[in-house]
Amino acid sequence: MYIKSLLVVCFLFFVGGNFMNAQEYDYIGAAKCKMCHNKSATGAQYKIWSQNAHAKAYESLVGDEKNDPKCLKCHTTVGHVDPNFIATLKVEEGVSCESCHGPGSGYKSNSVMKSREKSIAKGLIIPDEKLCKTCHNEESPHYKGFNYEEYLKQIAHPIPT
Repeated sequence: MYIKSLLVVCFLFFVGGNFMNAQEYDYIGAAKCKMCHNKSATGAQYKIWSQNAHAKAYESLVGDEKNDPKCLKCHTTVGHVDPNFIATLKVEEGVSCESCHGPGSGYKSNSVMKSREKSIAKGLIIPDEKLCKTCHNEESPHYKGFNYEEYLKQIAHPIPT
């Protein structure tokens, strides 16, 4: 009996330890991304984002919606991340860079961002349709359909070659 209990405790410690280490990076907020992603020569991604509906998603909430976790999880980056990993992210940013690209503390440096592989290894997410549909789906009371290819063009913010 003692050995079984010890095995269970070791298993839980091993599995639990892996879950605790699963989140290695902090959410740093759009202002930090802006430092490098606002120049025309590099694609002006921050400017493009700041002028689209994602940046204004929190502002689109009215009344009690601004405090409703069901609304905040899709209308803000803050609303769907563990508060323990928020560095300088703010609710007012709406759906910011890190909603789609993952917490930026690991890949924010220029030396890492120069390499797609290094960036991904440090937490960068390359968003896809599945990620978008975590919010753009039938669970939303405002859902009006979602054509991934069409909407992707509206938010495109490529890095020039």
